[in-house]
Amino acid sequence: MSGPASYRPDPLFKDLGSEFADPVAPARFPQHVLRWRNDAWARSIGLGHLGEGEWEAHFAGFDPLPDNMPNSLAMRYHGHQFRRYNPEIGDGRGFLFAQLRDDLGRLLDLGTKGSGKTPYSRFGDGRLTLKGGVREILAAQMLEALGVYTSKAFSLFETGEALVRGDEPSPTRSSVLVRLSHSHIRFGTFQRLAYIERPDLIHQLVDHVVAAYYPQLSDLTGEQRAVSLFGEIVEANARLTASWMAAGFVHGVLNTDNLNVTGESFDYGPWRFLPVSDPGFTAAYFDETGLYAFGRQPEAVMWALAQLGSALTLVAPAVQLEKQMSRFPPRYQAALRERMFARLKLAPQSPEDDLQFLNVLFDWLTTSGADWDQFFHDWVGGGASADRAAQSPQADRYKEAAFGDLRSGLERRSRDGAASHEYCNRPRPVSLVIDDVEALWAPIAEHDDWSLFTQKVADIAMLKDASGVDPR
Repeated sequence: MSGPASYRPDPLFKDLGSEFADPVAPARFPQHVLRWRNDAWARSIGLGHLGEGEWEAHFAGFDPLPDNMPNSLAMRYHGHQFRRYNPEIGDGRGFLFAQLRDDLGRLLDLGTKGSGKTPYSRFGDGRLTLKGGVREILAAQMLEALGVYTSKAFSLFETGEALVRGDEPSPTRSSVLVRLSHSHIRFGTFQRLAYIERPDLIHQLVDHVVAAYYPQLSDLTGEQRAVSLFGEIVEANARLTASWMAAGFVHGVLNTDNLNVTGESFDYGPWRFLPVSDPGFTAAYFDETGLYAFGRQPEAVMWALAQLGSALTLVAPAVQLEKQMSRFPPRYQAALRERMFARLKLAPQSPEDDLQFLNVLFDWLTTSGADWDQFFHDWVGGGASADRAAQSPQADRYKEAAFGDLRSGLERRSRDGAASHEYCNRPRPVSLVIDDVEALWAPIAEHDDWSLFTQKVADIAMLKDASGVDPR
């Protein structure tokens, strides 16, 4: 491969050294069938020119990219899993493959999922099911369309192995995914260093994160750099949590190894989108207590941030770190207003009035049992969409007295022209609830028919175009 000028390799993570990751060899697969190639993001990082053979060599065979990481690295980290500390985890079926700059100059990672065993695989086979890969593509595409700062499914190859899984009919088909992410440095990366009592390595990691992702803090040193970095991470994850809530998304597994320093959504296992508003709605069948239910996601992320803060007490005063946690609630409220108003394309009023309006909105959605996505589709532009909403499949709900206060709020925040995109002419919105996912997976599993998947991805792209948001 001879890269164009837009390809800008910058493999910074490897410079941290052997205390942070282990070199690993990728698995060799019996088959490479390309199922997904994210051409838009490939162009953004200077890899859009790759031919079919080069793409396969790099993202199924994992030949190193030019001037990039010579060895793939399985990253070391610990984490709280359902609030129980686990020191025996790390990259168990993935690795960091490359780092490079995008067209905005930001550092991005190419990481894998399903690329084989590592020192942290324990009893796992290091593989990814094809269905798991398809689900990650769908989640990332939908979240990006809804304005969530998310990792991107960059490449997916079917790999020709038969896998046995307890939560899928087995044997099932295998795949290897490449994920494009703004960072794979997790809260648990810091937790591991605190666990092994290495404040020197925590300082080193703080310096790395500041240089790579928060250069505005570069003039700070020592304790103050660590404290200020923590505050930035708190705010970034508050914004992320608010965007999930506006999207009606339930991540499912908000363990400290699934949250990162840039506040980016990633690692899509048992995710779900809401069919209707339900604070107790869970995504993972094994979340028996509802710890990570939809309505508890802000609490879960704050708890995880507190664990990160605890790890940083080895290099900064606890009282100063605790003060940074107070940045979460106001940032979360402001971001929730921003994301909800962006999704509905409403004209804002005062922050206080708008937050009260959002309380009314969430209350009505929960008590009415209205279809979540249908409501947001019907009322783009607020009161300016009243005639459209009157033609909705759930128009009768909007005629009920209980909708009166919400209707008034929508009318006061009306924005003409917000629903002018052709997408808004659809009677029903694009949705990605579990029934939609199962419906498009069935023909793939039974007949290798990808037409419904392809159509869903095209519909999501249309939604993204209509939303007009760029979560980058």
